[in-house]
Amino acid sequence: MHRVLLALVVWLAATPLSAQTYPARLIKMIVPAPPGGQTDVLARFLAQRLQASLGQTVMIDNRGGATGIQGGRAAAAAEPDGYTIFFGNTSTLTILPAISRNAGYDPAKNFAAVASVSESYMILFVHPAFPAKTLGEFIAYAKANPGKLNFGNAGAGNVTQLTGEMLRHAAGIDFVGVPHKGGAESVIGVLGRQVDFVLESPVILLPLIRDGKLRALAVTSAQRKSELPDIPTMREGGADFVATLLTGVVVPAGTPAPIVEKLNAAINDGLRASDMKEALAKFGSDPRIGAPQEFEAFMKAETKKWSDTAKAAGVQLD
Repeated sequence: MHRVLLALVVWLAATPLSAQTYPARLIKMIVPAPPGGQTDVLARFLAQRLQASLGQTVMIDNRGGATGIQGGRAAAAAEPDGYTIFFGNTSTLTILPAISRNAGYDPAKNFAAVASVSESYMILFVHPAFPAKTLGEFIAYAKANPGKLNFGNAGAGNVTQLTGEMLRHAAGIDFVGVPHKGGAESVIGVLGRQVDFVLESPVILLPLIRDGKLRALAVTSAQRKSELPDIPTMREGGADFVATLLTGVVVPAGTPAPIVEKLNAAINDGLRASDMKEALAKFGSDPRIGAPQEFEAFMKAETKKWSDTAKAAGVQLD
């Protein structure tokens, strides 16, 4: 008993009072996207779970300007007290800070990893009338017609555009990039045959693929997906790369470790809930449960991958 009490005294002495009583008030979750999109919807589901677990209101603060960079800047500048958390994604946590001259924040320096939330993928798809029916046939057709295929994407520096650059390098093919205002516009471009192929997340694609309005050729995940069991991975089809879409939570650097650990435990508990799993599945995503250190290492590896891809393609943003 004396040893237990002594250990408790030592812990209390080493832990800031603010961490011992956390959370004592409202928590703000900055979301680098406008209301209604995939990132926003997933953030709101997670916020509900955190409220139930932590016993405090979690308020969503949408900061969608400048493709999410404004949200990253606001989170990086916040007090490191656990009352401002950032629900980031692939673009705001790995790509944009690495390829932008004026991002205004560096995730490795300005943030402490809390927890990964979800992992998703992209689908390479074409119009059903396109000559190729498999990824192998697509690569062969592209090589036979260098520079003639049009690739619809969401613009320079976007994850879809950079994934196309991964495909270019891995398959040894050449094509012309056609920037669009977003993923929906790119999909419309394939349906109307203004562009030949697109790489996009599965959210709006799965119904169109099942109805035969689009033809899926490959997925960018490491393994095949249960919702598309007959569609091979890029690696299986002849293009050796994996492209992941991540979401996760970080806090300003300097946030006390006990607060980070408490948030990590609450997020992981939320990800184990059936309704959270169902919400993620609707977006073609899987929960990614782990420790802060695992998420930090994952972000570091992803940042290097996307940064190397951008440099090889000569992509840099102001």
